Amino acid sequence: MRIHHLNCGTTRPLGGRLVSGAARPLVFARQVCHCLLIETGDGLVLVDTGFGLGDTAHPERLSRRFRFYSRPVLDPDETAARQVVRLGYSVDDVRHIVLTHLDVDHAGGLEDFPNAKVHLSAAELDAARRPLTAQERFRYHAAQWAHGPDWVPHSTAGESWFGLSAVRDLPGIPPSILLIPLAGHTRGHLGVVIDTGREGDGGARRWLVHAGDAYFNHGQMEREPSCPPFLTLFQSLLQADRTTRVHNLDRLKELALNGEADVFCAHDKFELDRARAVSQAPTEQIIPF
Repeated sequence: MRIHHLNCGTTRPLGGRLVSGAARPLVFARQVCHCLLIETGDGLVLVDTGFGLGDTAHPERLSRRFRFYSRPVLDPDETAARQVVRLGYSVDDVRHIVLTHLDVDHAGGLEDFPNAKVHLSAAELDAARRPLTAQERFRYHAAQWAHGPDWVPHSTAGESWFGLSAVRDLPGIPPSILLIPLAGHTRGHLGVVIDTGREGDGGARRWLVHAGDAYFNHGQMEREPSCPPFLTLFQSLLQADRTTRVHNLDRLKELALNGEADVFCAHDKFELDRARAVSQAPTEQIIPF
């Protein structure tokens, strides 16, 4: 397999270092939508979609409040669909999409891949279809999946992976890709894990973990964790379950610090740049099939 680390949507929230930890406090920060495009022996697998062409053409379908706070750039050239084509593929080559969750900046590109099977947790799909709280009604934008995706919902009960329940053997997807429950940010939030086949520190197998919005800043994975204050506030305001979110955050940090996994979240530009630098090519990481 070959993994491409893509930015499928830039946002420029006000706050500078209060959001990103860098620059002056009262300027626009820069955040990304870190997605993965995985080449397999049978088509492409996309992990999260970022914003889609429908979002760039019709920004009004995103809520006014979201656009005010996040200030999305909405550049069509950043969409996963355009990047797939630039890599020499067609959108129909994307056979499967795996979603960490259905927030607007993770699922906007679903309609750009109408023939793909869309894997997510059953709890997340239920939350989007039947929101129970004002927060859930705000965060999910049904216009992004009005085309009727080919949903493949998964229960998160399964085998164990480093003490976390794991969903393996996803239909049509290589067995080196699995799902782990990381609820807290949303009801059915998932992490996506890839077996890279590399050996890590101490001889332990290395794994790549897309943690979605289980955390927001690379400082949260440090031994002495830190997070810019605006992001700390944002996590608290949007969390569906604080206790579960904090528990999963601690588990991810343990995996990262013990060298058991390379962990990254969805919106940290530093982590995107670091992941791209792992390979000699600036936008890809090559791993055994």
